[in-house]
Amino acid sequence: MKPLEQFSENSIRQIHYVFTDIDDTLTIKGRLPSVVFIAMERLRKAGIRVIPITGRPAGWCDHIARMWPVDGVVGENGALYFWFDEDERKLKKRFSDPEDVRADKRQRLSHIRKEILASVPGSAVASDQHYRETDLAIDYCEDVPPLDRRAVDRICEIFNKYKATCKVSSIHVNGWFGTYDKLKMTEIFVQERLGLNLDVHKERFLFCGDSPNDEPMFQYFPNSVGVKNVLNFTDRMKHLPAFVASKEGGDGFAEIAEHILRGK
Repeated sequence: MKPLEQFSENSIRQIHYVFTDIDDTLTIKGRLPSVVFIAMERLRKAGIRVIPITGRPAGWCDHIARMWPVDGVVGENGALYFWFDEDERKLKKRFSDPEDVRADKRQRLSHIRKEILASVPGSAVASDQHYRETDLAIDYCEDVPPLDRRAVDRICEIFNKYKATCKVSSIHVNGWFGTYDKLKMTEIFVQERLGLNLDVHKERFLFCGDSPNDEPMFQYFPNSVGVKNVLNFTDRMKHLPAFVASKEGGDGFAEIAEHILRGK
C-alpha cells in the first residue's frame, strides 16, 4: 500500500464515481461524523457520484438510499441494491434472489445461528438482524465484548461447514447462501443503473474500504484506498488497497475526498 499522497492527479482526473464501505470506513467508533456528509455533498457538487457498498441490512439501505446524498446503495454484501428514483420520487429495489428463494435461505440460516450461539460463547446475533433480507450477521465486537481471533475463526468454521459463504467485517461475521458478493452486485449496479461495463471503465471508479470483506473490491479496482484502520487487518487479508489514508474511519474518508477534489 502506498500513502494516499502518491495517488496521482492523472488517475484522479478520470474518477467520476466513488464506492465506499460504511462501517469503520465512514464511521468513527460506530458514529457517522458530519465531515462524512460534507465530503459526500462536496463530491456530488463536483459531479462525482457516491454509492455505498456495505454489509449492512436492507432496512438500513432503505434509509440510506432515501436520505443520504448518494446515488444508490449495495447492501448485505451484494445481495441487493436500492436507489431512489428522483423522477418518480420512489425507492426502487433490486435483489439477487426472488422472495421465495430468500425465505428458504433464511430458514437454512436459522439452523446455523443456533449452532454458532451454542458453540461460541460471547457471540450474539447482530442487533440489525431484524432488518436483514438475505444473510445472518453474527456480532463479535459491535454490541458485545470483543471476541478473540479464535472465536471469530470458529464462527467462520461453522458457516463453512454448512457450505455458506462467510465474510468477516470490522464488526460482524456475515454468512449467506449464494455466490454473490460486493463486487458482483456492484458490476450489476454499474451495468443496470449507470449503463457502463465495469471491466471497460474501472478507471472511472474509486473504492474506499477498511476490512477483509472489502477484499474483492480491493483486488479488482486499481483505484482503491483504505482508511488507516485497514492496517488492523493486513494479517487476515491477501488483497490490500493500492493506497492508504493517514486517518481512520470517517476522517480518513474525508481525507480521501479532499485529495480527489484537489486533483480535479
